[in-house]
Amino acid sequence: MKVDKSSLLLYAVTDRTWLKGLTLAEAVEEALRGGVTFLQLREKKLDYPSFLQLAREIKKVADKYQIPYVINDDVDVALTCGADGVHVGQSDMETQEARMRIGPDKILGVSAQTVEQALRAEQNGADYLGVGTVFPTSTKLDAEAVSFETLREICQAVSIPVVAIGGINKDNALELAGSGIDGIAVVSAIFAQDDIASAAKALREISSRMVGHEA
Repeated sequence: MKVDKSSLLLYAVTDRTWLKGLTLAEAVEEALRGGVTFLQLREKKLDYPSFLQLAREIKKVADKYQIPYVINDDVDVALTCGADGVHVGQSDMETQEARMRIGPDKILGVSAQTVEQALRAEQNGADYLGVGTVFPTSTKLDAEAVSFETLREICQAVSIPVVAIGGINKDNALELAGSGIDGIAVVSAIFAQDDIASAAKALREISSRMVGHEA
């Protein structure tokens, strides 16, 4: 299973910080019901058994809505739970090594901040790129900012799909129009909202307008 550009329209990255009484599976289901088109499970602090158990729970929800589902960083969890692939950052694992471990058929997403990183990721087997941080964000305080110009240069330099990530919400997403991205990746703009499904629906419509797709 590889990445169709349209599946990257609204890419949600999980965060359990803001669940407000819901389980993560319930929050994810709300997000997918609202129109999320791609899902990444991101957990930095869980031990392996807990991460794997959670990954399997979330996979059931992703399967129900038939959307691509990747695991952040952890190839072992991704392979064991049967996820569609993995997403790695620049400091997590070499793209080539990740591709080798997951095989040719799984989705491999890679984070990039520069044209050089983007080209290297594409050459080494990435199926799509997550580029950011495009706006200031509370979820990654140490993340380097990526300018609109760099974002556009990356989109022009590679032939694989690109999603922008970092501080994107319904109020600023349209500022990315014209950059060449295929979608937006969001965290708090969905999972920190009181009505997750409505937030996802609004962002899906905005992203569709921005990249020129029909909603």
